[in-house]
Amino acid sequence: MLNWTPNGLHVPYYAAKAQGFYEEAGVEVTEIVGGDGSDASARQAGLGNNEFAVTSSDQVLLTAGGGIDVQSIGVMMQQSANVVFSTREAFGGELTDPQQLAGKTVGTGPGMVRMLTELYLQAVGVREDVELVDTGYETVQRLLAGEVDAAGGVFGDAIDARYQDATVDSLSVAAEVPSYGHVLATAPSFADENPEAVEAFLQGTARGAAWATNNPEQGVDALVEANESISEVREQARETWETLANDHIVGPAVEDNGWGWHQSEPWTTVADALESADSGEVAPTEEAWTNEYLDTEYEYIGSYTDQLS
Repeated sequence: MLNWTPNGLHVPYYAAKAQGFYEEAGVEVTEIVGGDGSDASARQAGLGNNEFAVTSSDQVLLTAGGGIDVQSIGVMMQQSANVVFSTREAFGGELTDPQQLAGKTVGTGPGMVRMLTELYLQAVGVREDVELVDTGYETVQRLLAGEVDAAGGVFGDAIDARYQDATVDSLSVAAEVPSYGHVLATAPSFADENPEAVEAFLQGTARGAAWATNNPEQGVDALVEANESISEVREQARETWETLANDHIVGPAVEDNGWGWHQSEPWTTVADALESADSGEVAPTEEAWTNEYLDTEYEYIGSYTDQLS
C-alpha cells in the first residue's frame, strides 16, 4: 500500500514490479494499491491487511504507540522531503537564506509538515519573527494567491507551484533538522514469520530505485503504464522522481552502510517533536525500526551508490 495516490514518488515500486525485480529476488508483489495518507498505510500494514506499506516515521511511531504493532524495515528517503519555499511574486524577490523569513508570514498544512517547519524556523533562529499560519490542504494555492509570503511543505508542492508558472525558490528543512521522508513498514509478526519475503521485498525495491535512477524515462513509463491518468502530468511526475532519486535516497548512511539504512537520530527528532506537540502516545524509538532485513551483501543494498551511473 502506498501512502497516497500513485505519483512520481512511487516510481521505484512500479519499476521493480514491471522489471521483474521482486520476482527475481524471490517475492511476488501481486498489486500496488493507492493509499489515503501515511497514517492509513501504517495502520493497514500493522493490521496485516497489506504486507508492506509506504509510510512515514511519525506515523510508525504513533501507530505503534496506539497499540497496532508496525515497524519500519527500510528508509526510502534518507532526507526529509520537507522544504520552506516561496515564489518570487509572493516573496517579492528571491529566497536564498532562511534569515530572509524574519518578518514574513509562512503558511503550512497540519501534522508533521507544520512540526518540521517550526523546528526548522527554530533551528535557523527566526521562529519568533515569523507568523506561522494554518493553510490546511490549500498551501500551494494560497501561496500562489499571495495570501502568505512563503510556505512549509514538501518538494512536490514546490514542483506543483512551478508547473503553475511560478518562479519558485526552496530551502531544505533536512539541512537543519535530521528526519526521514518515506519509510517502508510491515507488521513485526509478519516479518518474524516471513523473513525471506521481507528481505526479498527490500532487495527488489532497492534494485528498482537504482534502475529507475539510471533510467528515469523508463521508470516513469512503469508508473504511467500502471496509472494511465498520470500521463496528463507525466513531466511533473518525472521531475518529482528525479528530485527524489538525486537528492533524497542517498546520504551518508547509505554510503557507509547501504540503501535503506536506519539511524537513531532522525527517529529521536521526530519522536521529540510528536511528544512536544502532544500528538498522542509515541512508541519507543528503538522499537520503531530495524535494519535486520537489509541484506548488505546484496549489491543493490550494500553497494547501492556503486550501482548508479
